[in-house]
Amino acid sequence: MNLDRLKIIGGQRLQGHVTINGAKNSALVLMAASILGSEEIVLHNIPRLADVLIMIDVLRSLGAKVEFLDDHDLYIDPREINNSVAPYELVTKMRASFFVLGPLVGRLGKASVSLPGGCNIGSRPVDLHLKGLQAMGADIQIEHGNVLVNAPDLRGAHVHLDFPSVGATENVMMAASLAQGTTVITNAAQEPEITDLANFLISMGARIQGAGSERITIEGVAKLNRPSHYHVMPDRIEAGTFMLAAAMTQGDIILEKAPVHELVSLTAKMRECNIGIQEIDAQRVRVYHQGALTTTHVRTMPHPGFPTDMQAQFVAMMAIANGSGSMTETVFENRFMYVDELLRMGANIRVEGNTALIHGVPQLSGAPVQATDLRAAAALVLAGLVADGETSVGNLCYLDRGYEAFEHKLAGLGARICRISVTAAPKEEILAQV
Repeated sequence: MNLDRLKIIGGQRLQGHVTINGAKNSALVLMAASILGSEEIVLHNIPRLADVLIMIDVLRSLGAKVEFLDDHDLYIDPREINNSVAPYELVTKMRASFFVLGPLVGRLGKASVSLPGGCNIGSRPVDLHLKGLQAMGADIQIEHGNVLVNAPDLRGAHVHLDFPSVGATENVMMAASLAQGTTVITNAAQEPEITDLANFLISMGARIQGAGSERITIEGVAKLNRPSHYHVMPDRIEAGTFMLAAAMTQGDIILEKAPVHELVSLTAKMRECNIGIQEIDAQRVRVYHQGALTTTHVRTMPHPGFPTDMQAQFVAMMAIANGSGSMTETVFENRFMYVDELLRMGANIRVEGNTALIHGVPQLSGAPVQATDLRAAAALVLAGLVADGETSVGNLCYLDRGYEAFEHKLAGLGARICRISVTAAPKEEILAQV
């Protein structure tokens, strides 16, 4: 068991340059999509994250050859994939493992994938994924926690999503790439990661139009037989997290390799809170202090609305801003569990249903806190950067799933932060002590 903690001494103004890594939410799906390929693939700008390592193990278990060529270039040879069963012990560690379902069905005509695990931020049912595959002719059974799909004759269909689910859109897109005929997805998710997936599939030979809009058309082909060298898009959530870190610490940071045009909904709300933002070019943005922070009212929505993955970090920022604001969560129902930890640090936040009411306080106080999910972990770190005294953030397994070298990047900007590594005693030793 990993019991590492981050130790943070608050009060340091962040300054300098920081480079944004490839997008976790895109990289994992592109890795799953490689299952559809018939030639070698190199994915560039892959972040070194715990989730990426799990997905590598999933791909290897299916028969792919996978290895890092260097720090961020990942080689995948999918030509020998012949196993349609994704292992339970890996899939239940990470929800994104469920994305192998669509490509396995598309390539092998069958799949067995355990129902997914991951952050505990809501039910996040997979019924939309399964309805999409059923519309294309798949027979689906759920037995003992496993989704069993048999689709020897997958055919294009009209798939209307009741909700613009990112995961369902991606799974249907991948399966449809090798189905017979044409598939049209309506009410599709419009997140930039959808466009990134479509562009990667096209680089392998897929025929896809409309990605990034609410209507996507996929014309199935017999094989995706082009070798591909593809660069994963930069991570808009990592970029947003560092932007808020600059704002909260009255800092001045330039983000390099940032997806500036994918941050519009966030930057609009940041400007409402009196945060200085200068868009230098398409890949660089400066965030700087221009006066006292103020609160605002935010509602998370599917893209192009305010991203739910920035909700916790934004609440942490408003916790030290002047005035009263609110955050309404419409995507995941359990995403305010971290509020109790911010209250331990002196924040004034009250949760009513799916809305958090935030009354800014002049100063937070350092305290030992525990992350409750990936983005909550980042929010607690941001709070620690501005808190008086020492903050200790635990449950770093969540943070390591989505941020590469987070503490090192913050330290490079001037933060007083370090990781305290602790290895748990063996279970037998713990029992003996009791």
